[in-house]
Amino acid sequence: MRTSTGAMPYALVYEMEAITPIEVEIPSLRILVEAKIGDVEWVKIRYEQLNMIEGKRLVAMCHGQVYQKRMARAFNRKLHLREFKAGDLILKRILPYQEDNQGKWVPIYEGPYIVKHVFSKKAV
Repeated sequence: MRTSTGAMPYALVYEMEAITPIEVEIPSLRILVEAKIGDVEWVKIRYEQLNMIEGKRLVAMCHGQVYQKRMARAFNRKLHLREFKAGDLILKRILPYQEDNQGKWVPIYEGPYIVKHVFSKKAV
């Protein structure tokens, strides 16, 4: 079971729980025909199964929303907003892909640069 959704991935994709051949709690159509269960009873059983699946999907959706909020809260807890003003020294991070990659000793920052102006929305 996934903690993020609270449901098995198979159940979310195929709209039913995975059934092993030994398991006959939710019989297949072939088993129902062999057991000579009537059409009305089969429709009733199938309708109950579909209602159960929709309930599980709603629960999984709620679990997903709670999981996303928890991950956002954990991310925002580690986030440190930095305010810059004119005259501050900053370093610029070098993107990881470089054609002349020199291994782990290559610098990951370049600079320092002097902040000349801070624009709206914290752009420098």
